Amino acid sequence: MTTFNKREKAFEDKYKHDQDLQFKVEVRRNKLLGLWVAELLGKAGDEAEAYAKEVVSSDFEEPGDADVVRKVQGDFEAAGTDFSEHRLRKKMDELLVVAKAQVMEE
Repeated sequence: MTTFNKREKAFEDKYKHDQDLQFKVEVRRNKLLGLWVAELLGKAGDEAEAYAKEVVSSDFEEPGDADVVRKVQGDFEAAGTDFSEHRLRKKMDELLVVAKAQVMEE
């Protein structure tokens, strides 16, 4: 294996590692978001955990965060809770920082 091939493999491995890490961070953020929203909607215990799993699952519908936002906004609307998309996205950004710190500690 030439030096170039070794370097190429190292870059590929780093890219894969970074992608895996980003995936874990986003899943953790979505779980934290789900637990936070569940609390706002009056859910606790197993019901809150189940709701958090629904939020995590909703992120697999399409690339990006639009599917998660749509799910949570729909649940807020169904519960009669007025919560703007802007505030929701801001909370998601805050939780992304928390999630990254938690994943990096593992």
